Amino acid sequence: MAQPNYQYEKRQKELEKKKKKEEKQQRKSQKNEPTSTENPEAIPDEQQPSSP
Repeated sequence: MAQPNYQYEKRQKELEKKKKKEEKQQRKSQKNEPTSTENPEAIPDEQQPSSP
């Protein structure tokens, strides 16, 4: 009878936790980014045609 490979199972759990943690970190960083783009009028100053 084969013995269970506990190290493999542990490694898989660790990888899963790491992946979830990275996804959570990305979601948090994406939440903070839109605050800088909330006011679209502040950014396109260079794109507006200047009056002669």
